[in-house]
Amino acid sequence: MPFLDEVEVELFAGKGGPGCVSFAREKHMPRGGPDGGNGGRGGDVLLVARTARNTFDDLKGKRHFRAGNGGPGDANKRAGKAGADLHLELPVGTIVRDAARGHVLCELLEPDVPVPFLKGGRGGRGNHSFKGPDRQTPRNCESGEEGETRRIRMELQLLADAGLVGLPNAGKSTLLAALSAARPRIADYPFTTLQPRIGVVERDFEQLTLADLPGLIEGASDGKGLGHQFLKHVERTRVLVHLVDASTGDAEAIVAQWKLVRGELEAYGERIARKPELLVLSKADLCAEPPPVAEVARLTGRQPLVLSSHTKQGLEELATRLFALAAEKPAAS
Repeated sequence: MPFLDEVEVELFAGKGGPGCVSFAREKHMPRGGPDGGNGGRGGDVLLVARTARNTFDDLKGKRHFRAGNGGPGDANKRAGKAGADLHLELPVGTIVRDAARGHVLCELLEPDVPVPFLKGGRGGRGNHSFKGPDRQTPRNCESGEEGETRRIRMELQLLADAGLVGLPNAGKSTLLAALSAARPRIADYPFTTLQPRIGVVERDFEQLTLADLPGLIEGASDGKGLGHQFLKHVERTRVLVHLVDASTGDAEAIVAQWKLVRGELEAYGERIARKPELLVLSKADLCAEPPPVAEVARLTGRQPLVLSSHTKQGLEELATRLFALAAEKPAAS
């Protein structure tokens, strides 16, 4: 089933607790003064990006999220307990918009950094706070203030150093598994990958994130197939790795596949079309003859890499090129 990369929810910061009306009553102080404490503050709402989350699937069926309310004040000037803050965990790359007006409120680009979003209400004052020279026995207190609320729409654009693109069954999931510790679902039929997956490629002391994006079809830029739902995730990658199934050994067929996907990327927008692209001829182990590298290079204007995820041919060269390109390009935004 398609993954969830857009969701609308309503967030509620906690209400402040009520103040307390109380008077000290002790043996030596039968008519003590006011000692009602203040209510506790309501909990805040904070947004936190987590690298372990790639979709909004955990929010499915949930439309309201609340921080804790503050506790009531108590006698002996004891303040109420503060309400528990709500830390809403979301994928890195989440764009948060106002649901009514549509403008961007914030973007979560840094993992594990809580972003204060809504403020909890102030706790109400107890009657001790109302004591004064002309008011020795105040009997009033305050209710706590309401916390801030907001309805938001969240959209996900995955952040990755490199994005794997190509037609269904071009070998993207197999390559992700071969290069990283990720274990994507792999099978020999179209649209095995129904949601983006992120793998981490490690070399020496360097790391590079690689996104396996679902296969594109003709008309994807117009929303056909998986369409816009996944093309937008290409926008924040630094480098495109364009896999083309070369198992036929036919240069014209290979170039036709490449042109189809390139056309969809270019139709979606210049931001994607201008990204550095590595053309990779995949499934080289299935070719009866060596892939027609020279002819493909002549027809595309790109020097392709030849790769087989099963025999490991070309994997080291691809990793080297990816690390070099990722280092050259500024971080995607």
